[in-house]
Amino acid sequence: MNDATLQKDAMRVLKATSRTFYIPIKLLNPTLRKTVGSAYLCLRAIDEIEDHEQLDPVKKTALLRATAELLRNGFTEEAYAELLKPVEGQLPEVTLRLADWLSVCPPDLYENVRNVTAIMADGMAKWVEKDFQVETKEDLDEYTYYVAGLVGVMLSDIWEQYDGTETDRNLAIGYGRGLQAVNMLRNQDEDAERGVQFLPEGWTREDLFDYARENLAMADEYMKSIQTKNITLFCKIPLALAKKTLSALEKGEEKMKRNEVNETVDEILKETT
Repeated sequence: MNDATLQKDAMRVLKATSRTFYIPIKLLNPTLRKTVGSAYLCLRAIDEIEDHEQLDPVKKTALLRATAELLRNGFTEEAYAELLKPVEGQLPEVTLRLADWLSVCPPDLYENVRNVTAIMADGMAKWVEKDFQVETKEDLDEYTYYVAGLVGVMLSDIWEQYDGTETDRNLAIGYGRGLQAVNMLRNQDEDAERGVQFLPEGWTREDLFDYARENLAMADEYMKSIQTKNITLFCKIPLALAKKTLSALEKGEEKMKRNEVNETVDEILKETT
């Protein structure tokens, strides 16, 4: 498969995997679209193992740790395919094709994306072992760091590599945590049905709302250091959608309506361009 075909295929899988991130990634210029798209797909490949409802937790942990080890010590498409062979029929395309997403990544960011994907895989393995049971705020911070804060750090590295944009990595982590906290609030009932709860001991749902607001405020601060219009546009869209989802949840609604999502994206396009 040539590079152009693989790029097109990557965008197809991205759209099927996450409409929330497909929209802002598609709006990036070609260089950033290629870089951020491949990075997102690599992390989503790992995330699909962690979230898999049919896989046994012991198998999940082993797969995540073995994948992390491969990424750190000589990842090859053949070795990864061999690792997944016992469960390949149970895994989605985005996970099976991790080697493709790594190959799409520009050479100067390959090591960064590979390293972050390995760290995330190890972190997720730890939380699968813990059955996702959060007992303290420190636990919550650690979990949200591995599944979302790391993404913020990686994106900050990409912005800096691209045009020298400098951002505070702690604020980048807050940005990721804010988005994740909104997802947790939206999926709280569904998570509870499978025996998972992300509320530290003594916390109420309102405390999780406060946690989301606190971290989304850090995301607002993060935005102030970005001057590149294309990067600003990318960062504004998920943040605006998260804020509006939070408002909808506070009103007792399940999520934003599709027309509200489209209207929000249109508003940001008008503001930024």
